[in-house]
Amino acid sequence: MNLLVNFRSRVRLRHAGIALSVASALGLLAASRGAAQAPSAEKPVAAAEGQELPVHRIPNLGAGAEFYFSPDGTHIIGNAKRDGDTSYHVYTLAIDGTDIRRINDKGDDACSFYFPDGKRIIWTSSKDHPELTNSNYSNPSDYPEGAELYTSNLDGSDVKRLTNNSVYDAEVSVAPNGKWILFGSERSGKMELWKAGIDGSNPVQITHLDGWEPGGSFLFRDGKTIIFRAWRSEDAKANKKGLPMTLYTIQADGTGLKQLTHDDGTNWSPFPAPDGHHYVFVKVLPPHNYEIFLGDLNSEKQVRLTYNDAFDGYPSISPDGHWLIFTSTRDSTPGSHTTGVYLEDISSLHIGPQ
Repeated sequence: MNLLVNFRSRVRLRHAGIALSVASALGLLAASRGAAQAPSAEKPVAAAEGQELPVHRIPNLGAGAEFYFSPDGTHIIGNAKRDGDTSYHVYTLAIDGTDIRRINDKGDDACSFYFPDGKRIIWTSSKDHPELTNSNYSNPSDYPEGAELYTSNLDGSDVKRLTNNSVYDAEVSVAPNGKWILFGSERSGKMELWKAGIDGSNPVQITHLDGWEPGGSFLFRDGKTIIFRAWRSEDAKANKKGLPMTLYTIQADGTGLKQLTHDDGTNWSPFPAPDGHHYVFVKVLPPHNYEIFLGDLNSEKQVRLTYNDAFDGYPSISPDGHWLIFTSTRDSTPGSHTTGVYLEDISSLHIGPQ
């Protein structure tokens, strides 16, 4: 992302705000109410300080980013640019690097996710807007007005378009009960979080954050608590280097806004753990080191999970809590900033379903 990383990617950073108290910055009294607290689990145990848990690259995929697990944990969905592709497209594959399947071959694709029954997928594309060549999903000041949401079967057949407008609709995921979708949209005039039926019907705005741009949202297993990142609109418009970002939770009905991070740095790309209260996210360490951390809704403690000078980002967790999947440039040739997709064995953290 132009504001986040020093390599060019057309993959939308669904997770990119000075870390001021939202209650004071926005006058939102709801910030102090907070989300319902989940019971604490066994304390996470990481590798020795300064060392990673076992990591390996998923073979055969090539350049890719922002992948998420299927409900059974055997497959992943995300964006890749493989031989013959002129832009990034949605792909699915097994976690061992086999069964690679391109879902769409038109336009520029972005955020994607599985439905909880594992039978359909949802994804973002500019495929029906050929005028949007080289869509810039990575620049908040130039989001593609015409990025739409689609669902399809696992093989890319039976495509159904959910949105049809001239604004940016993307950053989509699906509620655990499979009855509604969560996404980011500029349909209100600025970026906010929205929900709608699985066919795109009855859209409802969740957040109303004047002066802030929320996005990159996901639901915890309770189906009510949403975790997301936000940046200040003025920081993004100023193209502020090292864009400050803050993590929050909010309830699906728009109540209970709670600030999770309180430093003035970049806290980005959150994703909930299956235990219901831990989450992974990216923190930018000085000078420009993107690393993945584990946080907890019930504690301010943060556990570092990656240790590499390269870019590590877009973390998500398998449904059983065994694997962390993330994107990294750690094996790219100097100067190329090519991204690969990696798995880290985090089973020792005990953050699977409780």
